[in-house]
Amino acid sequence: MICERIDLVIDGNNGENCYPYLVTYVLDNYKAIDENRVRPAVLICPGGGYTHTSDREAEAIAVQMNAMGFQAFVLYYSCAPAAVFPRPQLEAAKAVLTIRENAQKWHVDPNKVIVLGFSAGGHLAASVGVLYNRELLYQPLGTKPEQIKPSGLILCYPVITAGEFAHRGSIVSLLGEKKEYEDLVSLERQVTEDTPPAFLWHTYEDGSVPVENSMLFASALREKKVPFELHIYPRGSHGLSLANAETKSANGSNTIVPEVQSWVGLAGTWIRNL
Repeated sequence: MICERIDLVIDGNNGENCYPYLVTYVLDNYKAIDENRVRPAVLICPGGGYTHTSDREAEAIAVQMNAMGFQAFVLYYSCAPAAVFPRPQLEAAKAVLTIRENAQKWHVDPNKVIVLGFSAGGHLAASVGVLYNRELLYQPLGTKPEQIKPSGLILCYPVITAGEFAHRGSIVSLLGEKKEYEDLVSLERQVTEDTPPAFLWHTYEDGSVPVENSMLFASALREKKVPFELHIYPRGSHGLSLANAETKSANGSNTIVPEVQSWVGLAGTWIRNL
């Protein structure tokens, strides 16, 4: 396995207190199996309300992706107060670009680079999916929109809207004083027919990020005829991650929900069918 830390530098300057990096979980090739094999890549964006990146939604997810035969990458992006919109979005787009630029080294199929995000990380993943062809993302990276376009999105209890059902803490942390961008970061309003296909899951009981966030995004995808898969589980709090003992929260909250654990296998099937 190739495990390394890749510092992400944008315009030669990461800015004050911005230290984004990528951790690789890359399955190597072997002559006895298939020395030319390429695999889908999954870029993981942990949640954390745009104030931190959650350890419960990082390495454990990468290991699950590896177990299903995918290359995995965890993005540790810059958060408030050091970074505000569009800084985290630029870092996520840079991560997609980096994976594609290293596709041969990391045995990646460049046509299957999926961005997976949890909660505010789901907002980050979806941001790249709907804004990849806007100048504010591709121009600072000196690249073309298609180089940073995800092949698909996996959105786990994502923050989506800045409207009625917003998780206000995430939106405030992301924007800082840039309130003029509130409509732009209400992602259900930015979906077009060029948005990549998506897999979404949420719980009905989510008391932090209302289930309407996933429903609004799915509805917008449907309106633009973009394929999606949506799962709404009836039980479970916010921040379940794998919903098993491996990612159980240390604070004692009920983050083990057996029926929710199926999302991993469902997402794996969806990736294979892209």
